[in-house]
Parts: sequence; structure tokens; C-alpha cells
Amino acid sequence: MALLHAEKLDLGYEGQKIVEGLEFSVNTGDYLCIVGENGSGKSTLMKTLLGLTPPMGGSVVLGDGLKRGEIAYLPQQTIVQKDFPASVREIVLSGCQSRCGLRPFYNKEEKKLAAENMERMGITDLAGRCYRDLSGGQQQRVLLARALCAAQKLLLLDEPVSGLDPRVTQEMYDLIEQLNQEGITVIMISHDIDAAVQYASHILHIGKHIFFGTKQEYLESDAGRYFVSMETQESVKKKDGGAQ
Repeated sequence: MALLHAEKLDLGYEGQKIVEGLEFSVNTGDYLCIVGENGSGKSTLMKTLLGLTPPMGGSVVLGDGLKRGEIAYLPQQTIVQKDFPASVREIVLSGCQSRCGLRPFYNKEEKKLAAENMERMGITDLAGRCYRDLSGGQQQRVLLARALCAAQKLLLLDEPVSGLDPRVTQEMYDLIEQLNQEGITVIMISHDIDAAVQYASHILHIGKHIFFGTKQEYLESDAGRYFVSMETQESVKKKDGGAQ
């Protein structure tokens, strides 16, 4: 059974539909990138998958034993979040809050989990630093470590490289790819279609035309041929062994 299945979803806000009849499935280990034009409904879909916004029609079904509490989320950062006056360790540990229940403190296991995820993200040396004093790339690593403390089965990311310079963007993509290879299922919104097809196993393109399928199927579709640059298409073919 799929880890997550969207069935005949109608999405919108303020009573106006922007996407109708959307259907797709995500299996354990997939890396799904959601792409499309601005205003096409990508962020609304993400909020619907998280259960934050009800669909105007259809449903999102969780399967394979997945529970809402096992879904980690890395939203787009706001100016207020970037200026948050807490230490890196405190922010990463806060990802364990849902595990505490009514207990007003973190136990040894939760502190160990936070330490492991800081090491995983390469930010152990920043543990005592104030979050607001970090670079954009460092802040994203902190928030990713926090999300991994919250859940480690399914990771949802809303444009995680927005505002980052090219070098840090590449580092972030590499980190997300590594997490996926370690067994974490990834659903990521991306404004960069070329980058999406470099890493994703599956593509969901929403807009005037809707496409869902494997990366290879997307590259062979009308939408893929139109939106993906020729250079990227050739690069992906070589990477996947499609070129002779």
C-alpha cells in the first residue's frame, strides 16, 4: 500500500478552486518533487497533505502504517523565524516536543536524538550559537535537524533552497538526497524544475496541465520537454544510463 495517496483532490482557497481532480501516490523511499508555476497550488497542496488545510473535494489517505505524527515538515522561512533568539541546540531539541507529552523536560533519549541529527547535518559545532547569527544555509541545516527530530519517516519540504546562494543550494540538495538514500521518503516543492529532475524519482507538475509519473516519464512528456532545459535532459539521461 502507498505511504500516501491523494484521491480526486480539489484544492483552493476563499471558495475558489485552483486544482481539480488531482491524484497521485507516494511509496516508501520515493523522492517526489512538486513543480509548477507560481499560484498553481503547490503550497496549498503541501498544507493539505499535512492536514493543515482541508481539501475542497477528495481526500488524502495515509497508508503503510504512517501516522500524522511521523511526518516532518520544513516550511519556507519567514523574516521573523530567521531572527529567532534561541540557540541551535534549543531549536533542534524543540523538534522533540511532541514526544514529551505532558513532561516539561527532554529526556536522555531525546537529547541523544537531537545530538545525532545535529551531527547528521554537520552543525554540532554550532550547538551553542544563536540561531539568528547564522548564515541562511546554516539556518536551513538547523531546521532540517529539528524536522528530523520530529519525525523520520516522511519529510515534506517547501522550497528549502529559496534565497540560498548556488554553493549552499547544492549542499542542501546533496543533504536531502542523502536522507532519501538513507530511507526517508521525500516530498519537496521546488521552483527549479531543472534541479527537481536531477534528484527526484517522481515529478508532480501542477498548473494548466497536470502530470504525475516517474522522472523519466516526465522527461518524455510534453510538459517535461517544454519546461526542462535540453542541457538538463541530456545530463539526466547520462546520469541514469540512458545515453549510450
